[in-house]
Amino acid sequence: MFLRRVALVAVAAVLGLAGGCTAGPEPRPAASPPPPPPDTRPNIVFVLTDDLSMNLVRYMPNVLDLQRQGASFANYTVTDSLCCPSRASMLTGKFPHNTGIFTNHGIDGGFRLFHRLGLEESTFATDLQAAGYRTSFLGKYLNEYQPKSRYVPPGWTDWHAGGNAYDNFGYDLNENRQVRRYGNTPGEYLTDVVSAKASAFIRESAASRTPFLVEISTYAPHSPYTPAPRDARAFPGLTAPRGPAFDALPADAPRWLAGRAPLSDEQRARFDEVFRKRVQSVQAVDRMIAALRQTLTEAGVAGSTMVVFTSDNGYHLGEYRLGAGKQTAFDTDVRVPFIITGPGVPAGRVVREPVSNIDLRPTFGELAGATVPADVDGRSITPLLTGPGTAPWRKSSLVEHHHPAPDPADPDSQARLSGNPPHYAALRTRTYTYVEYADGSREFYNRVSDPYQLRNVFHRLPRARAAALHKALKGLTTCQGGEECWAAAQEG
Repeated sequence: MFLRRVALVAVAAVLGLAGGCTAGPEPRPAASPPPPPPDTRPNIVFVLTDDLSMNLVRYMPNVLDLQRQGASFANYTVTDSLCCPSRASMLTGKFPHNTGIFTNHGIDGGFRLFHRLGLEESTFATDLQAAGYRTSFLGKYLNEYQPKSRYVPPGWTDWHAGGNAYDNFGYDLNENRQVRRYGNTPGEYLTDVVSAKASAFIRESAASRTPFLVEISTYAPHSPYTPAPRDARAFPGLTAPRGPAFDALPADAPRWLAGRAPLSDEQRARFDEVFRKRVQSVQAVDRMIAALRQTLTEAGVAGSTMVVFTSDNGYHLGEYRLGAGKQTAFDTDVRVPFIITGPGVPAGRVVREPVSNIDLRPTFGELAGATVPADVDGRSITPLLTGPGTAPWRKSSLVEHHHPAPDPADPDSQARLSGNPPHYAALRTRTYTYVEYADGSREFYNRVSDPYQLRNVFHRLPRARAAALHKALKGLTTCQGGEECWAAAQEG
């Protein structure tokens, strides 16, 4: 496709004869066979952060620079605002109802279930490795994964994965089936460690002239929001954003949310501290972006590499009177940064079509010229990267979530204050969000007139409109495979 052609280099041999007084032309040597054509497929550097919400991007100058030089997606959402199911959707290109991964632990989620179901046998890593790419994974994989197992999933040439390394110090990494312990010195800060290892992989791959994919999956800014030592005193006095949704309840709020008391002064002060630490913790991620791009330039492959930046889910912090957390269908949690730069991507492009994390696998596959299975629910976004066009696109994205059972071992276990909604499924389009809960509650927010989602107007909808929304949502929550899910996403 067009992004695989933009880096094509024409190779020409120019032969000439030197002039002079000679008896006749020198005999020509036998022609050498032409060199093989260069591999024009782009490399892919995929940076996946943990719990990075939209309101942190303004504090990341290198990410903002990435955005200016490439395309950003205004309506990119995750299939579930929780770590493991979101990551499962990225790897497989499938909705949670087709992966079976809805939570981080237990009977409906986590690495153990992902592994037991054989989902690792078919991911974007296996696609690209089969297409001749070198692949590297560094950082956080799936909840429940532990380095001591020495297990390396299919599809990865190079593997450096951690377990519960959220402190960013005092952790283990499974480094290609060898477990290495890292301590608490500044040089062992996890974001910096995976950054250096990723740069080494890029240099090695570039030297071998082999296309590559590297995924760097940081633990930052997940709680406990540990910053690099050099950033621990940065942004003194910074406070959490206090937008219209802060300490406010939507009109006609769903049952799980209604009736919450206003935030206390103590809670507000705690949220300020948390936000400040989150901003501090993403500074190392931002420096990593700059370091990776510098490595690409020095290795001579910057012009043939796609750089992709996103998060597994967002985060709320005081909005809707909720404590620090995620898992809701509000934009604070499901809408996250998604930025791509690279060959053929116009600078400053803003894509407004609904895009989802199920689209990563088919996109990587198309870029690499790989075969992507038909049972993948997503679709390649490469047609959206070139600029305005006439290619049709989906009207809505799906978010689906299961209420996780209490589990003290789950780093994302949330108290009631943080928000722990019942099972739900939601449609999100360019203009509205529609949610159905297992307890019968319904929400409809017109985000054009109500961008902060503070007026639930579901009960004002005509009966026919409500029925059409229910039908559209049911179609998406039961679809299987690219064609069927594409057709379902045209409804609503």
